[in-house]
Amino acid sequence: MDILVSAILLLLLLVCPTVFAGEARTYEFDGSMSREVLDNYLSRSVTHLGLCSDFRDAPPEQFEDDVRMLCNMGAKFIGRAAYVWCPWNDGEYLDDVVARRAAYVHQKDPEMILQACIFETTHTNVAAIAVPDWVFEEFGVSVETRSFCYENMLYEDGKRVDHWAKGASVPDMSRIETRMWFYYRARRYIDLGFEAIHFGQVMIMDDQDEGHQYWLDMLGRVRVYAKQHARRHFLLCDAHTSGFAENGKLLFDFHSFPLRPKDVMDKPQEVILEKDYLDSIYGKSMGGRTPSGWECEHLPYLVELDNYGASEPGKGGLPYWSWGWDEITWFAHQTEEYRNQWLRYAWDWLRENDPNGWLQMPAQRCLTGAVDGRKWYHGNTRSAAAPDGFNQEETIKAIWASMETIQTKDSRRIKAL
Repeated sequence: MDILVSAILLLLLLVCPTVFAGEARTYEFDGSMSREVLDNYLSRSVTHLGLCSDFRDAPPEQFEDDVRMLCNMGAKFIGRAAYVWCPWNDGEYLDDVVARRAAYVHQKDPEMILQACIFETTHTNVAAIAVPDWVFEEFGVSVETRSFCYENMLYEDGKRVDHWAKGASVPDMSRIETRMWFYYRARRYIDLGFEAIHFGQVMIMDDQDEGHQYWLDMLGRVRVYAKQHARRHFLLCDAHTSGFAENGKLLFDFHSFPLRPKDVMDKPQEVILEKDYLDSIYGKSMGGRTPSGWECEHLPYLVELDNYGASEPGKGGLPYWSWGWDEITWFAHQTEEYRNQWLRYAWDWLRENDPNGWLQMPAQRCLTGAVDGRKWYHGNTRSAAAPDGFNQEETIKAIWASMETIQTKDSRRIKAL
């Protein structure tokens, strides 16, 4: 039996060496990213909404404890670290708060990838942001003195106008003003040290983009700039999708999607993961040739505890809702014991059912319904610096450590053959 097991382990090492990378886990890349390094980063991914943005007017001690938590856990990919949903005149803010915080994080751990977000939204107040000359020049448009134009980013047939609120709409990627806006935001983030950008619900910005030519145009320009100016000459691009490709070439470096838990109707507040439930991504991440040049049958992806509102809190069986809440709000309403148990369950379920997927651990996210007066979920261990912590920090650290232990044992066993 030992001979058979050893033979199987040796075969796995040859077929999928990254599974046994426990002793030589690498986060090195420059100009492109291998499948191994991508999986290493995604396997140490957290959602930490606004780490570098400080929209909550949190005291400096909270930010410092957030970074301490991330380093303690061993997090390497910090999702949604900077974003805006409603834009403002952002020059001074980006150059001060966001730049300072990003530099602090990289001082603590230069390997960390910080992700920014450019979401599926545009607002009338983009008119407060001047279009730099370099944006006009990039798109071959005559330089003029003006601000970004909200109306020129919208679907001309009126589709999804005021979709989010009055004066807050879904932009149309086929409009050059939209591509200029996205390029502007992406370049600003790259200059501040961000090495990943999440582009939101790409499908609702794509209605007038046959063959994804306009998405490819915008992403291509952003990637060219990153090749020259990013910290490690590479930018990870993802979106809320199971995949888009043209001629076998994938648009994104990895995919992202909500977890889509399913209510267990005879066990109030409990949820499970299940393939083919609603529009879940499990087993469906599109494959092809990645922007880094390697081929895959299924592109690696992240699933996260998403936030998007509430329907009928406490009522089970509602599609897209976890007992009437969005996913992170449901999670925050559970007991500490069940939260810890569920993270272990979700991690193990993914490893067993679709190893292309990685659980993006919750570190910070806004809540739809307050929990004991707390309007944000924080994974931190509760302390004087993080009085609103939900205490998942050590559980996440332990889950990741157990993966390292298993990989290292298997690697050593193979080397001993």
